[in-house]
Amino acid sequence: MAVSSARRWWAVGALALSALVVGLDTTVLNVALPTLATDLQASTSQLQWFANAYNLVFAAVLLPAGLSGDRFGRKKLLVAALVLFGAASVGCAYSGSTDALIWWRALLGLGAGFIFPLSLSVLPVMFDDEERPKAIGMVVTASALGLPLGPIVGGWLLDNFWWGSVFLINVPMVALAIVAVALLMPDSRSPEPPGLDLVGVLLSSAGLAGVTYGAIEAGEKGWGNGTTLALLIGGLVLVLLFVAWQRMLGARPGGKPLVDLSLFRAPAFTWGAVMAIVLSFALFGLLFTVPQYYQAVLGTDALGTGLRLLPIIGGIIVGARVGGKVAPKAGSKGLISAGFLLMAVGLFMGAVTKTGTSYGYAATWIAIVGLGTGLALPLAVDSALGALPTERSGVGSAVIQTVRQVGGTVGVAILGTVLTNAYHSHLEVGAIPAPAGDAARESVSAGVVVAKKLHSTSLLSNVQDSFVHGMNVMLIVCGAIAVVGTVLAVAFIPRQTVRADQGADGVAPTDAQARGAL
Repeated sequence: MAVSSARRWWAVGALALSALVVGLDTTVLNVALPTLATDLQASTSQLQWFANAYNLVFAAVLLPAGLSGDRFGRKKLLVAALVLFGAASVGCAYSGSTDALIWWRALLGLGAGFIFPLSLSVLPVMFDDEERPKAIGMVVTASALGLPLGPIVGGWLLDNFWWGSVFLINVPMVALAIVAVALLMPDSRSPEPPGLDLVGVLLSSAGLAGVTYGAIEAGEKGWGNGTTLALLIGGLVLVLLFVAWQRMLGARPGGKPLVDLSLFRAPAFTWGAVMAIVLSFALFGLLFTVPQYYQAVLGTDALGTGLRLLPIIGGIIVGARVGGKVAPKAGSKGLISAGFLLMAVGLFMGAVTKTGTSYGYAATWIAIVGLGTGLALPLAVDSALGALPTERSGVGSAVIQTVRQVGGTVGVAILGTVLTNAYHSHLEVGAIPAPAGDAARESVSAGVVVAKKLHSTSLLSNVQDSFVHGMNVMLIVCGAIAVVGTVLAVAFIPRQTVRADQGADGVAPTDAQARGAL
């Protein structure tokens, strides 16, 4: 059954909405944590688990999600994941205890872990090489927009409603996405269903959860902490065992591993995935530190902080739009390189910020980073997915999202350590009581609270100056990472991506051929 062009683009809109909901929920909870601490009497550890439960499950199920879509059908699993995401959102909103909220957040992560890779995996099946970059750009951009939109939406909801509203906002968006996906998106699965590699599923899920949780613990307890090291080493060992198992299974006659390692023989896939990791590493650093700068140094509230992130949203939209229009003629290589270069310029501009720097300057460099992100990220993902045969698009998109998720989590932990060390090196607590000094060293927010309680303008100034110093050091590191991304893109991104299932005439199979049947 042929799919009309208009229907396909409406389906892409539904997939973009699904991705937006996932991106939004990644950050919307952050502004609600102080309220949850009071209303649910949550401890610091429980507050951390509100986020960790989501992130751990999300990272652990990405690879099995891609396999399941290729094997059982992407449309039905996407609808099921959206239903689960909506139900878990309601469960989160009406949780009456911290334990209940943690479990509902884990189920929310399970739904999200299926939604995003499935949303991407169907696009190489639905579109040819000319239209695919635009379609992938819409979905990837929607997901990226959800990250800075989270604090804006969450801040407004908390100013006007109760904390459960930050979860209930998902429900109408999910309901709309379910109807649109069910009516508009064609069903698809691999003509040659991959095997059910249970050993690979267990090894990859446990390994990725270990690495992710270890990185989270490193950001909170330090890299030398025993628990941190045990989690990181254990997770890495399991990941290495997973790779060895995949290699051994792939070498067997008729073996069907969870991830076909031959995917990485395509330079466009390998380096597109690397570009996605590098970009997430740099971008997550900005999203981690700039909200703290606005709140602790400039004194803005949650909604005001979110609104001040609008320039990055504008930059992402413009960059994605320009990239989508220019890429078919100019090619992805130069545009990805230019995107990383713009990110580096913006981040280095941010690294000279002072406590008295105007918002106009901050908005400028944040917008430049957003412009580079919008230009580079969709095209990097498209470069990777475009190199794969359509029947492996599910696992391929899951691999890309997995490395992005884990890379971003590890990146935040590393960059958080850089920020903390620089903050401590510049902080002078003077002769204040030891408990107050220890509290001020914990974070800039705690330092501001201590300074205000002690009515010490000198301590307040030093705390804010120390944080800005730490932020600048971290932004220099992020800028250097973006420079590395620029060099890697110039050196390794192929000028032209050739899909692995194209024939000798260079023509990819039709949608119906690739899907087997609609």
